[in-house]
Amino acid sequence: MSTAMILAFLVGGAIIAGLAFYAGQLLYKLNAQNKLIAKKQAEQQQKLKQSRLKRNAKLADSIHLIARAMHEQQCEFSEGCLRIWVLMSQYGFESELDLTQAYPGIYKMYQVVKEMPTHDARKKYSKKEIFKQDTTRWRAEETHKDEILADCAKIITEFKAAPGSENVVFN
Repeated sequence: MSTAMILAFLVGGAIIAGLAFYAGQLLYKLNAQNKLIAKKQAEQQQKLKQSRLKRNAKLADSIHLIARAMHEQQCEFSEGCLRIWVLMSQYGFESELDLTQAYPGIYKMYQVVKEMPTHDARKKYSKKEIFKQDTTRWRAEETHKDEILADCAKIITEFKAAPGSENVVFN
């Protein structure tokens, strides 16, 4: 074998060894980057979970307080059901829950009042129309009273109040 051939093999071997070393470095950096990405994703998931828990705690506190006020006859059923239903629809339950089946009284009352105008929107209607809507609302409140009270009792036990707000007294 000639000296040129041996020299070519040595240069070729050195080039291959250099490329292999470079590829190894790139794989090491890629592995480190993937670990960093996984760590960041885990941190983000944890922050998201904490955020959801905090949001759910606020929602649960509000739901609990409104249900207590309704149960103690300090809040009209129509207003309370409307507010509770909206809050519950935003609450992140751990498992899939059919709210219409879990809280039928609140759902029925919500169905009656959800399209009724409130606040300034009521001013656009005549007194006769407002009275007609109020009569419908009052009848629905009376019809569903027992179911709503049962749902409120259930909510009070299932949705926990924030520390300190469980002692709120309604006048």
